[in-house]
Order: sequence, then C-alpha cells, then structure tokens
Amino acid sequence: MERKNPAGLTPARSGDGHLGKTCSGTATRVSRSDSCDGNTVGMKGGPHVGQAVDSGDLIQRALEFKSQGAQCYKEKKFREAIGKYHRALLELKGLLSQEDREQDSASSSSSSSSSSAARQSRLTEEQSQMVESIEIDCYNSLAACLLQAELVNYERVKEYCLKVLKKEGENFKALYRSGVAFYHLGDYDKALYYLKESRSRQPTDTNVVRYIQLAEMKLSRCSQKEKEAP
Repeated sequence: MERKNPAGLTPARSGDGHLGKTCSGTATRVSRSDSCDGNTVGMKGGPHVGQAVDSGDLIQRALEFKSQGAQCYKEKKFREAIGKYHRALLELKGLLSQEDREQDSASSSSSSSSSSAARQSRLTEEQSQMVESIEIDCYNSLAACLLQAELVNYERVKEYCLKVLKKEGENFKALYRSGVAFYHLGDYDKALYYLKESRSRQPTDTNVVRYIQLAEMKLSRCSQKEKEAP
C-alpha cells in the first residue's frame, strides 16, 4: 500500500523513518572498486547454470553489491541502491540453492568421498554469520531507501523490517521502522508495540518518542469515537 505522508510529517524523506532526520544508511565501508553507475566494477560475471561456485566467492560478490548499494544511497540514487541490495540478496539465494544441491547430491550418493566433499563445501560458522549479517544490512537498507520515496510503500517497508526482526529481534532500526510502517498503515496497536520496543533500546531518541505520542493520540481518538458511537 502506498500512501502520501500526512501534513506536518516528513518520515518519507528520511533514511530511517525519522522526522526531519536523515539516516546515512548502512555503515558499510565502500572499497575503491565500488561504483553507482549501474555497472559492477572489479567483479567477475556470474556462474553458468549448474556450475559450482565457491561459497566464499558468492559471499564476496554479495558484499561488493551491498557496498555499492551503500555508495548509491550516499549519492541519493535510491533506485540504483535498491537494485544493488537486491543483487546482493540474489547472490546469497544462489549460495543457499547451491548448498541445497550439494546436500541432495550427498544424500543420494553412498560414496563416502562424495559425502566428505559435500560437507567441506558447506558454509563455515563464520560464513553463516557473514551471510546473516549481509541479509540484515540489505533488508534494513532497502527499508531505508523505500522511506525516501515521495509515495512510500509502507507494506514493503514492514515486510523488510520484519525479515530483519526474524533474524535479529532487538535490531533498533527494524523495530523503529516497523512502528513507523504500522502507524502509516493504520495499525496503531502494532505501531505502538514496535515503537515502545525500539524506545527500550534507545530511550532518548526523540523521533521514537514523537511517533509514540502520535500513535497514542490516534488510539485515544479511536477509543473516543467508539464511546460516542450509538
């Protein structure tokens, strides 16, 4: 659902849904090879269908796309940034698909050497943590980009934020943006829940406090209308 911002509020023009405050996006260090011109600099082409690719290479490509997305965001090229973050997530999906194929191959073969090779190709604990970190950063950054639009798709913002919270339930940005999204979608109870959760992480954030006040006002008005109804 796309909605214009109500009068007096400017969350759609800020990176993290804050009122009158710009977010810098993900704090990702951008390498010299990163660019925001629509091309992938310093990166090799993707694998052919069925071609095995080293997990480390896929993770590295995802990191590079994420960094390029951060650079696009800094240059206020939000549409391009969204494309880069999606490309990063696509690389990770390819990684997971490859893992599934390797596991299927190992389970269908009785050869011990085949099973051993499959085990060695699976993600290490460090790689798994890296994949999850990239996913969290990308979904958070996608939400930040969407909040820059003149007509914000709050349904999509909510979707991305909830994906983050499934992986990291105490993520402040995702909690806060979820509250903002639910507020603009008219679900003030859920908005208040997520906003209060975010306030418990950063009690002095004035934007969180402001949105809590707005949500409480909306709920109070709804309650008053119900009492006045015949």
